[in-house]
Amino acid sequence: MDSYHRGEIAVQDRAGLARQAGSAGRALKDSVPEVAAAFLAEQPMLVLGGTDGAGRVWATQLTGEPGFLTTPDPRTLRIGALPQPEDPLAGVLLGTGAGGAPAPARVGAIAIEPATRRRMRINGRSVRDGAGLRVDLDQVVSNCPKYLQTRDYRLLPAEGPGARRSVTDSPSLSPAQQQALRSADTFFIATASDRGDADASHRGGNPGFVEVLSPNRLRWPDYLGNSMFLTLGNLEVNPAAGILLPGWDTGSALHLTGAARTVWDAAEIARVPGAQRLVEFEIAAVREITAATRLRWSQPGYSRFNPPVAGMP
Repeated sequence: MDSYHRGEIAVQDRAGLARQAGSAGRALKDSVPEVAAAFLAEQPMLVLGGTDGAGRVWATQLTGEPGFLTTPDPRTLRIGALPQPEDPLAGVLLGTGAGGAPAPARVGAIAIEPATRRRMRINGRSVRDGAGLRVDLDQVVSNCPKYLQTRDYRLLPAEGPGARRSVTDSPSLSPAQQQALRSADTFFIATASDRGDADASHRGGNPGFVEVLSPNRLRWPDYLGNSMFLTLGNLEVNPAAGILLPGWDTGSALHLTGAARTVWDAAEIARVPGAQRLVEFEIAAVREITAATRLRWSQPGYSRFNPPVAGMP
C-alpha cells in the first residue's frame, strides 16, 4: 500500500491539499528503513488497531521491555507480546482458521517515543507466532512530531504484586471516563479502509482539546498535519473507528468503539482554535481495563505546536 486510496484522495481534494499530499506521499513505504528498525527496537509500547469479528474497530496497546519489537527483515515486524484475554482485539489477534492454523488479521500500528517526540506507523497483516505476533508489512510511514507531548517511562517489575486487573463494559461513558477524556492530552485512533486495511494514529493537544458532548459523543479538532489524511481518508469510506486512551500514570486502558465523521462546516470549525476540520465520534461500546500494562509514564511536557483550547487557562 504505497499509494493513496480513493477516500484519502477525496479528502485531500476537498481540503485543497492534493499537491501537498502528493509530495508527502513519498514518505509512504512498504518496508522498514534501517534507522526505523533501530527506533522500533528501543520502544516499550506499540498501539494496534484492528476490526473484531462483529465488524467493530478497536485500538489497543502491547507493551514490553525494549527489544520486544524486532524487524528480522525490512518487510516483517515481530512483536514479543500477546494481548491479554480481556483485550477487545484478543480474539482477532489470537484467532485461528481452518485446521487450527493461526488466522491473519489486518492491523494498523503506531510506535511513539514521547521522550523525543518521534513516531512511525506500520500497517500490515498480523498472525500469531509462538509467544508473540508476526506482522507482514504493507505500509510504513514516518510522521512529524507535532502535537506529541514529551513523557518518560518506567516499567514496573514483572514479578511485583501489582494491581489486580478488572474489566468494565458499558454502552456509554461514566462520569469519571468523561472527565478523563476532557483532561486528555493524547489518544490513539484506529480506522480501516473499505477494503479492511487498518491504520492507527495519534491525536494530541492541550487538555480540553477533546470535547465530551454527551456520554456517547465526542468531538475533537483536526489540526494542521502532513496532508496525507490517512485517518480521515479511511473515515470517508468506512466510518468505523476505535479509540484508546491510555492511563499514563495508572496503567489502565480505556477502549471505545463506534463511528466517526469529519465535520467541514466553516462556522463550527471557526469556533475551535487551530482547527482545520472537526471529527465527531459516536460511541457504541466502552471497555475499561485496569492494570492493563506495567508501563508508567511521567507528567507531560506539552508540545509547542498545540493550539490553545477555548475556555481553558
